Amino acid sequence: MAPPGDIYERELKSLLSGEEKTIVKMVKTCSESERASYESVIGRPFVVVRAAGSLGIDLVALRGDFSFPIEVKSSSEDTIHFSRSARMTEQADALREECRRSGLLPLYAYRLKRVRGDPWRIFSIPIDEELKGALGLLQRRVPPMDVSGNGNYIMRWESGIKLSELLGFMEFCGE
Repeated sequence: MAPPGDIYERELKSLLSGEEKTIVKMVKTCSESERASYESVIGRPFVVVRAAGSLGIDLVALRGDFSFPIEVKSSSEDTIHFSRSARMTEQADALREECRRSGLLPLYAYRLKRVRGDPWRIFSIPIDEELKGALGLLQRRVPPMDVSGNGNYIMRWESGIKLSELLGFMEFCGE
C-alpha cells in the first residue's frame, strides 16, 4: 500500500498532466473560474515526472518556458510548521540550494484535506535571487512561505495561491 502522501502526489501529477478523469473529479465543487483553469490544462498539459530521492522534490513539471520542481505536502490542518520536523527543514533547505544553483523556483504544493473548492495552494521557498523570464513572472506571482523569527518555514494554506489561479495565470501568460 502506498504511503498517504503518495495519493496527493499522484493527484497533483494527474492534474498537471491534464488527465481528464482526475480534473473532472477535482472540479465538482469548484467555482466556474477554478473549473475553467483546471480544464485548460487538458489542452495544454505539463510533462510531469515523479522524482525519486531525498532532495525534497516529489515532482518536476515542464511546459513551454515553465519548469519547476515541486514538493507536495498534505494535511487536515490549515498550517504546516516545518519546525516540527528537522527532515522537512533539511529538505526545504536542500531544495532551495539546488534551485539557487540552477536558477529555478522551488515550489511547494499544499493539499488541504476535506475542503470544498480548490484544495491546492502553491508556495515558493523564499529565495534572494530575482529570476528572469517566465520563472521571474512565476516568482512574482507565487507567494513565498512565511519564515518564523527562528528561521523556520511556515505554510498557512490561506496564504498560498490557488493552483487553479496559478494555472489560469500561466495560460494568460501565453507562454
